[in-house]
Amino acid sequence: MLGGDANRDETTVARPFVVVRRGAWSSLADATQIDVDEATLARLRGLGDPTSQEDVAEIYRPLTQLLHLYMANACRLRDDSNEFLRLRVRPTPFVIGVAGSVAVGKSTTSRLLQELLRRAPGSPRVDLVTTDGFLYPNAELESRGLLERKGFPESYNRRALLQFVVDVKSGVPHVEVPVYSHLIYDIDPEHSIVVESPDILIIEGLNVLQPARIEPDGTSGPAVSDFFDFSVFVDADEADIKRWFLERFMALRDTAFQDERSYFKQFTTLGDTEAWDFASQVWDDINGPNLRFNIVPTRDRATAILRKGPNHSVQTIAIRKV
Repeated sequence: MLGGDANRDETTVARPFVVVRRGAWSSLADATQIDVDEATLARLRGLGDPTSQEDVAEIYRPLTQLLHLYMANACRLRDDSNEFLRLRVRPTPFVIGVAGSVAVGKSTTSRLLQELLRRAPGSPRVDLVTTDGFLYPNAELESRGLLERKGFPESYNRRALLQFVVDVKSGVPHVEVPVYSHLIYDIDPEHSIVVESPDILIIEGLNVLQPARIEPDGTSGPAVSDFFDFSVFVDADEADIKRWFLERFMALRDTAFQDERSYFKQFTTLGDTEAWDFASQVWDDINGPNLRFNIVPTRDRATAILRKGPNHSVQTIAIRKV
C-alpha cells in the first residue's frame, strides 16, 4: 500500500516511488510564495470539495515547485538536443496529465495547478483541457451500445484525443477541442475550445494514463500519456470516493439539476431514498467497475500520486523516482 504504516518515517521508499507524508512534504514549499486568495480558491473548488488554504500551502505549493524543476530540466534538455541536432524549432508546451476517479477531486487539482502555475515568474500561459470533450456524442454511444459505459476507455474517440495531443506537442499553433456539456450530458455542438501555443497544457481525465491498445495483429501505436512530461494521479479508497460521489449527486439534485435544461432534471422528483439508491446503482454498475478495472490499474504510471484520506485531505504524496 502506497500510504504505508502510520508509525513509519515521514519519507519512505515504495518501489518505484518515494512516499512522503504530508508533514514532510509541506516543508518543501519554503522557497516559493506562489499562493491563491480565498475568493479564487472558492471559485476553483468542485462541489463538496473542502480543499483549503492549508491544502494549497502544504500540498499544492510544493507540487508546483516540483513541477518547476521538471519544466526547467525539460527546457534545458530540449535546448541541448536542438543544438546538438542543429534544429531551429519553436518551443512546445510542457504537458501535464491529471487522472483519477469520478468525484475524487481531480478537477479541483487541475484547476489549482493551472492557477498556481500561471502565477509563476514570467506568468506562463497555462491551458486546461478535459477529455470529456472527446467522448463520443450520446447518439454515437447509443449506436455502439456504449451509452451505459460512458467514461470507460472505449467511450472516447481515442484517435481524436491522441491527434490533439500530438498536434499540441508538435507545435501546431491553433488546435480546436470539442466541448462536453454536463448540463445536457452530451457534446455541445455549438461550442469548442481553441488551444493556441500555451507554455503549459494540463489534460485532465479519467483514463489519460491508459497504455496504448494492442491491435489484433499484435502491434501498438502511441498512447496519450506518451506525450506527458509529468502526470498526477488523485487517489483514495473506493469506499470514500463512492461516498463523495453520492453526496455530490444529492447536492446537485438540489442545485444544478434543477435547471430546466438539465439532462438530470428528471431525477429531481425522486425522494431522498430513491435518489440515493439510484446514485448507488450508478456507482455500482458504472463508476465503480470503471475505477477498479480501468483507472486504478494506471495509477502506478503516474509521476506523482496524491493519496487522500476519508475527509478529502491529501495524506501522502508518492513521487516516481527519477
